[in-house]
Amino acid sequence: MSVIDISYNLFEGPIPVPGPQTQLFDCSNNQFSSIPFNFGSQLSSISLLMASGNKLSGEIPPSICEATNLMLLDLSNNDLIGSIPSCLMEDMSQLNVLNLRGNQLHGRLPNSIKQDCAFGALDFSDNRIEGQLPRSLVACKDLEVFDIGNNHIDDTFPCWMNTLPKLQVLVLKSNQFVGNVGPSDSADKNSCEFISLRIFDLASNNFSGLLRNEWFGTMKSMMTKADNERLVMENQYDLLGQTYQFTTAITYKGSDITFSKILRTIVVIDVSDNVFYGAIPQSIGDLVLLSALNMSHNALTGPIPSQLGTLNQLESLDLSSNDLSGEIPQELASLDFLSMLNLSYNKLEGRVPESPHFLTFSNLSFLGNTGLCGLKVSKGCDNRRPPDIVLHPSEKISIDIVLFLFAGLGFGVGFAISVILTWGISWSSSLTFRGTAMSYLNIVLSSICPDDSPNHLQFLRRDHSVIEPRSPGWRERCDHASKPSPESSSTQIFVPISSS
Repeated sequence: MSVIDISYNLFEGPIPVPGPQTQLFDCSNNQFSSIPFNFGSQLSSISLLMASGNKLSGEIPPSICEATNLMLLDLSNNDLIGSIPSCLMEDMSQLNVLNLRGNQLHGRLPNSIKQDCAFGALDFSDNRIEGQLPRSLVACKDLEVFDIGNNHIDDTFPCWMNTLPKLQVLVLKSNQFVGNVGPSDSADKNSCEFISLRIFDLASNNFSGLLRNEWFGTMKSMMTKADNERLVMENQYDLLGQTYQFTTAITYKGSDITFSKILRTIVVIDVSDNVFYGAIPQSIGDLVLLSALNMSHNALTGPIPSQLGTLNQLESLDLSSNDLSGEIPQELASLDFLSMLNLSYNKLEGRVPESPHFLTFSNLSFLGNTGLCGLKVSKGCDNRRPPDIVLHPSEKISIDIVLFLFAGLGFGVGFAISVILTWGISWSSSLTFRGTAMSYLNIVLSSICPDDSPNHLQFLRRDHSVIEPRSPGWRERCDHASKPSPESSSTQIFVPISSS
């Protein structure tokens, strides 16, 4: 066994040819400029070849396919041109990882992949590849990562890839894909279900149509964690004691990020910058492992589903530049891990939630929604609210008034009786004192009804509905006090004031 690692140096010129017994050769992150034409024919034992991050130019020599024991080939982030040698995808029965990201390769992907395909990761992103995806990829049953982002692929959504049971990363962003996503009929959802997907990136294409609620409900790996799985997506090569970690580049929290390793905790849906319309599927709320959701720059309508408030792992939510309407669901304010929110340029209205967590977001998160109001936008909300359901002030003081009235009545009656007993006046004289007592009571009750009410009547209901001075309708109630309410069963005490 032979391992040669000269990575992270400043070596220049053509890549040196290692000895024939070399199994692992890592010359990445140097300044090598080319691959010798007969390079592969001298690598009879090589299993892992890593030459990323150099300045390699020219074409990939077909001789590379003569290294028949090759399990991993990483030529990413160079300046390679030309087409991909068809033998790399059609004849390399042991090749598990092929990473050609970040070159200038063009042409079509080879379309004669054999049934014994061993690919676990294919990364062709950031090139100039065109045409359609090779349907023969269905033979790669171990494929976990497929990244064709930033190319010129002209195709429809590959529902046929749902036959790949281990596919976890599907990146189709920045191409020329067209048509609907998912099954054409909601009843045929099983024909396009991707039960293992964790990263699903369709951004910047020409996809259109509805995002079907039933289809998102088939993404089982975004709902529950699998038991006993490794935290990082990687390939382990036991014979060499080496581990190769898969990489991908996605938009995360508003920035384009290249993940040097893919954590299984990163669960992403990005369908931004397409022509999707209709409502946001409520079933997305069932994908509780989601860490990032980007549906911006489409033509989505309707309200933001309150079900998104169940996504407790969500760190990034971008629904900007759509036609969403209604209020911002209060449930979003409970997403404690949410650190990036963009709801700008929609038709949202109402008060922006004012939870402590929501107040940490930039005002730009809500820009372009003229109907929104609150602390995070330039428009204040109407602070008037319906009156709280509490006791009316008149009800609070009714008992005090009753006691006060009866005290006054008691005083008047007692005064009249004492005068009768003391002075022995006649019955006719008692009428005078009665008038005097009632006049006194009029003074006691003068704070309840105005002196200028037509009948100058004061009254009190036993159901505690007391006339309150300066309360709405108090004068009208006094003016009509002499008219008993036929529908009320409560007893009224009417006290006419003597004019004599």
